[in-house]
Amino acid sequence: MKKIYFLLFALLSTLSFAQVTFNPGIRVGANISHLSNGPAQDYFYYNDNQGYHYGSNAFDIKSKVDFYVGFQANIRFAKFYALQPEIYYTRQGAKFESQKSTVSSKTVTLSYVGAAVVNKFYFDKFNIHFGPTLELLTDHKDIDTPTEADLGLLFGTGYDITKNIGVEARIKKGFVHINNDHTNVTFQLGVYYTFNLKK
Repeated sequence: MKKIYFLLFALLSTLSFAQVTFNPGIRVGANISHLSNGPAQDYFYYNDNQGYHYGSNAFDIKSKVDFYVGFQANIRFAKFYALQPEIYYTRQGAKFESQKSTVSSKTVTLSYVGAAVVNKFYFDKFNIHFGPTLELLTDHKDIDTPTEADLGLLFGTGYDITKNIGVEARIKKGFVHINNDHTNVTFQLGVYYTFNLKK
């Protein structure tokens, strides 16, 4: 028990003397997204002017380009670590290129409001970060009955160009089957601006 008390005392002492800083910011960038190939990848509804029905290999799934924008709250606990909650709006989806001349190609769009809890580890101006995401569907186009929420995980890296401006690259993978056993996969490339509140 004495060892436990000593460790708790040491931890509380460290936190009490640590210089914790809070800096809000904004993020904006491009999404390069697609829907992963799942077990049902060969079975999509398509229209041959006689109604919608299943068709084998009706579409090839390609990436689409869209955007994300959001807010971040960087809570710096140490020189090498920060916890960064985020709230954002993101547009994802995929391009469905038809393999049949009688079937029209389409672009699926999924719009989400999301939140993430990001752990950031700093190495001078570079950082690596990861964390869980929760995204709630707000709108969709050219996809039937997608699920209303998506749980995922992100992993990325960033570089602080200046004290306030940085660039980042991330990969975000959803684990919920959005439609026909397919999941969201999104690569993000963007910039962030941090407001320095420290006096």
